[in-house]
Amino acid sequence: MEDLQRMAIFARVVEEKSFSAAARRLGLSKSLVSKQVTQLERSVGARLLNRTTRALSLTEAGSVFYEHCSRIVEELEEAKLAVGRLHSEPRGLLRLTVPVAFGRLHIAPALSDFLERYPEMKIDMATTDRFADLAEEGYDVAIRIIDQPAPTLVARRLAPVNRKLVATPQYFERHGVPESPEDLEQHNCLTYTYFNPQDPWRLRGPDGDISVRATGNLRVNDDDALAAAVVQGLGLALLPTFLIGGELQSGRLQAALSQYIPLERYIYAVYLANRHVSAKVRAFIDFLLDRFGLEPYWDKS
Repeated sequence: MEDLQRMAIFARVVEEKSFSAAARRLGLSKSLVSKQVTQLERSVGARLLNRTTRALSLTEAGSVFYEHCSRIVEELEEAKLAVGRLHSEPRGLLRLTVPVAFGRLHIAPALSDFLERYPEMKIDMATTDRFADLAEEGYDVAIRIIDQPAPTLVARRLAPVNRKLVATPQYFERHGVPESPEDLEQHNCLTYTYFNPQDPWRLRGPDGDISVRATGNLRVNDDDALAAAVVQGLGLALLPTFLIGGELQSGRLQAALSQYIPLERYIYAVYLANRHVSAKVRAFIDFLLDRFGLEPYWDKS
């Protein structure tokens, strides 16, 4: 790197035909410019400039060296500009990992609009409910549904995760609508086991936080499968509105115990805490924030 800096100084001296003029253009002292050129000559093992009190001229070795030197300096400047564009304009490959259901319903449908807006972008998306190691696996961004992001990551909150106790109108006609958490003991409570393998539903009600033991004839680690079972009328489940918002809006599902709210989770975009956030990461997160809005479309009445 020191030789590259000295090469840039040497090239400027040759182009300006003067140590003084080169020093002014570079914002350095004349003595420092002269010293850097002398050290470069020692490094390459040849005199590059003939120095007189009136003029500078290239030696034969200096002339050959300058041809290579000017090309290298020019390519270095082009490389800096290319890197700068990556940090100022959204372009290049964005590697993304998203939860299966949320990715299918809300990320995948958004990608065509994003790529149309940013034609220099490409996306490589993996859908998994496993928390990938961003550094080890090379992901730029992860979408995660969590209550608290890891302190080692930068997190942008995209939307709240509103969950509701839901069943079909037909199920409630047959079994009644629960009016208190204790009533759930009389219902077929279908449970999602991926994040909650012990089955209790933790709710926040008028009198504070409570834990409800949910029992039923179906336990499943896939929320799509759980939602499908509820829509078929098998029982009652605690489901996120991003998954069943359309069913609530159409009336295919109804909510119960609305005064009891599950403990909060959020949808976050997380990325490594690098010194500079690339334009592609920033653009993708801003795009999702704009798309979801203050009240996500799946929560609107």
